Order: sequence, then C-alpha cells, then structure tokens
Amino acid sequence: MNQQQMLRQVQQMQAAMQQAQAEIAATEVSGSAGGGMVTATVTGNGDLKAIKIDPGAVDPDDVEMLEDLVVAAVNEALRAAQALQSEKMGAATQGIDLGSLGGLLG
Repeated sequence: MNQQQMLRQVQQMQAAMQQAQAEIAATEVSGSAGGGMVTATVTGNGDLKAIKIDPGAVDPDDVEMLEDLVVAAVNEALRAAQALQSEKMGAATQGIDLGSLGGLLG
C-alpha cells in the first residue's frame, strides 16, 4: 500500500470517527435499578441528563436504599454509554488496516 492510499484511509477513518463521536454525543441511553423504580439517563458521552424516581421508591425511613438505587441506575446507564461508544467507534474503524498505517502515524 502506498502512502497516498494510507493517507486516504486515515482521512476516511478520521471522518468516520468524527461522525461516530457526534452520534455518541447525540444519543441518550438509560439504566434502571430496583425493577425500574429508579431510572438514570445519560448521553453517549456519559453526561447525566435525568433521574426518574418512582414515588414508591421514596421511603423516608430508608433513604440509604434510594441512594443505592440511584447509584446503581447511574452506573448501569454509564455502562450502556460505554458500550455505545465501543460499538460506534469500532464501526468507525472497521475495515481500516491500522497496522498498515503505522508508517504515517508513528
């Protein structure tokens, strides 16, 4: 593969990665805990957008349980965001022979 072909591959990969990053930022994913009693929504970048709490989850005598549910829901949403990032960025570099680009990148 000549340098011009490698450069073209790098440019295609950069464009695909920029598009994937924009899609990730625009996508929202959710995670829930307690059988849906608490739901957290984050962007694909991991920015927390919303927390929904079912009124039945609110027990003034057991605030710690509600706190645990919120943490669990947020963590699940963040895991979903990470999975989205891996999927989108993997698709952006699919078909690109990164090994052959070493001469341009290194």
